[in-house]
Amino acid sequence: MGDRAGERWTSPLRRRRGPGWAAQTPTWRQARPAVIAEALERASARPSGNWFVVGASRDVRVGGRPCGRTVGGVEVVLWRSETGALHAGPGACPHLGAPLRESRVVCGALVCHWHGLALDGGPFAGWSPYPAHDDGVLVWVRLDAVGGEAPSDRPVVPVRPAAGNAVDSVFTAVGRCEAQDVVANRLDPWHGSWFHPYSFADLTVVREPQGDEDDAFVVDVSFRVAGRLVVPVRAEFTAPGPRTVVMRITDGEGATSVVETHATPLTGEAGRQPRTAVVEAVVATSGRRGFGPVRRAAPVLRPLMRRTAGRLWRDDMAYAERRWALRSTGRFPG
Repeated sequence: MGDRAGERWTSPLRRRRGPGWAAQTPTWRQARPAVIAEALERASARPSGNWFVVGASRDVRVGGRPCGRTVGGVEVVLWRSETGALHAGPGACPHLGAPLRESRVVCGALVCHWHGLALDGGPFAGWSPYPAHDDGVLVWVRLDAVGGEAPSDRPVVPVRPAAGNAVDSVFTAVGRCEAQDVVANRLDPWHGSWFHPYSFADLTVVREPQGDEDDAFVVDVSFRVAGRLVVPVRAEFTAPGPRTVVMRITDGEGATSVVETHATPLTGEAGRQPRTAVVEAVVATSGRRGFGPVRRAAPVLRPLMRRTAGRLWRDDMAYAERRWALRSTGRFPG
């Protein structure tokens, strides 16, 4: 990147001279439904250990209020002890069913606001905790009844840049679709510069998945900064589990940075109107010397990063919802 010791600094920005939106090369011939369907099928067959992403690590704070989530139709409550340990369990109080997400954490215990029953995270009178995991960016909960697979001790967490050399942000959105519709969206990189021209340009899929041993979509793409200024990179898309797709920059500015898209079903299988949460984590890094101040400005940058993700997911959620609507009425062209 021209910023190593002894090398001259170079800007990551390039001035784009390519065609406009309507004149770019159509990608519909390359975006074959069978290729996307096969990639989705391989992802769906991979084990998850019954782990589901429920939100950002920083949203569950020591001394803060409990966090309530619904996963696969199951109420879940999460909180931290005074030492920072993460606890999770059923969201209904075992006494009379009060919503524990509306209760308080006192001295590390979850205290029900209806009658004062205190839970320290261990089993109590019909209330059994769920396994929980904090990977430093996201929090996960294991729900064996929802996942229906053989459980694992830990979730499959994608490889990320080192925490001390990265800025992370987490965005969440909810749509009327199933998890597979979200995953299918991410396993269709061909739509990038057509559907999101405000963010991407000159997107070319240079390699499609060849099977289980070579299961990545490799993409050359330019991220738009302003006007004709872009940052060209090479990235790959992989699906390490049935509800996760990872985009990793492999060459260019920000190499090793990742965007993790996790799809968490909110409704159970019997629900006629499925709802799915997209929890997307961006973990960005750079080898440039000036990246230190950027890391220190993370609290200011995170809202901007979430806003960018929100603009993309406004469109991508429409894609996922449209896919589900077509599938649910037997009109899906794939």
